[in-house]
Amino acid sequence: MDLSHTSVLLCPPIDISHGSAGGGVIFDSSSLRQQTTIPKAFIWPSSDRPAATEELDAPVVDLGGFFHGDEESTLRAAKLVANACERHGFFQVVNHGVSELLARDALDCTDEFFRLPLCDKLRARRKPGGVWGYSGAHADRFSSKLPWKETLSFGYREAAGSERVVIDYFVSVLGEEFERMGLAYQMYCEAMKGLSSAIMELLAISLGVDRMTYREFFDDSRSIMRCNYYPPCQEPELTLGTGPHCDPTALTILQQDHVGGLEVFSGRAWRCVRPVHNALVVNIGDTFMALSNGRYKSCLHRAVVNRQRERRSLAFFVCPREDKVIRPPPPSPEDVGSGPRLYPDFTWAQFMEFTQRHYRADMRTLRSFTKWLQSSSSSPATAT
Repeated sequence: MDLSHTSVLLCPPIDISHGSAGGGVIFDSSSLRQQTTIPKAFIWPSSDRPAATEELDAPVVDLGGFFHGDEESTLRAAKLVANACERHGFFQVVNHGVSELLARDALDCTDEFFRLPLCDKLRARRKPGGVWGYSGAHADRFSSKLPWKETLSFGYREAAGSERVVIDYFVSVLGEEFERMGLAYQMYCEAMKGLSSAIMELLAISLGVDRMTYREFFDDSRSIMRCNYYPPCQEPELTLGTGPHCDPTALTILQQDHVGGLEVFSGRAWRCVRPVHNALVVNIGDTFMALSNGRYKSCLHRAVVNRQRERRSLAFFVCPREDKVIRPPPPSPEDVGSGPRLYPDFTWAQFMEFTQRHYRADMRTLRSFTKWLQSSSSSPATAT
């Protein structure tokens, strides 16, 4: 059944393989935009959507000196990163080594995917309880405060035999004709992995621990790549493209287009993030906040939409291997881990299970997870 020209706003999802209805709803942005008002499920409480009136004060960190082994430039960059991460967990990077052509190709592939007919996008539909796949407004998981966006998520890892992990995903769910798209994203993920390792080293320097601490910890990371598409909206003041939340992952590297819409909460107010040409956004997530014992803040952010222009972004979420135990480096007078432990030991598998099955990520995710973990017997160790 071709759903690309459906005339309903929200319809029961159709299992393409079996031709039967399942749980949740389908988000068809092309149909929704033809209506004068947005459905109630997309309206967010006014407390979640106060307007941002000022621009965020966040550094644009030049990584050129770091990559060329200039110690003075590296220490200067580390100081900027430390200041930003202690305040709000957000900064941008330039001279990051990621090819502009490669980044543009990945964004072009995002356009190509989201312009497919709905029935074709649904071939990659996210399975219940899963992380990978296509989702319209996350309506497969939630029924209220739905975000005005579509997403495509898939995994990436570096390991023997996984050289084609992204390519194989696209071919397996969408067909052989999407091999080129898979290759573009495979190359982009490889570049993001390399950049994330460099940023982890810079974060270690900024925290005063051995510079290889986090690079080595995330060497065998399991990353998540997410392509975001935010359609124009007829009532943007009532909804959000992404609700207020902190990323549960360790680190997010975001490529955004020139439209803008990303906002960060800092100084008790929402503040706009101005897109910088060829810069990549970096924000700290809950897992790294735990690794730094709370010294670096997990960035509270959201995305807004507008009436006229669509917006696209590519988010690369850096996650540890599922069984790695999250704990700060051993404490010392200078080290990040000094002082009482704020969070118990946990694994990324536990944290992911919590966010996928028990809790919708928001600004209190890590705090809520800590309480949930301490009330259960599943923690691998106890905080000291």
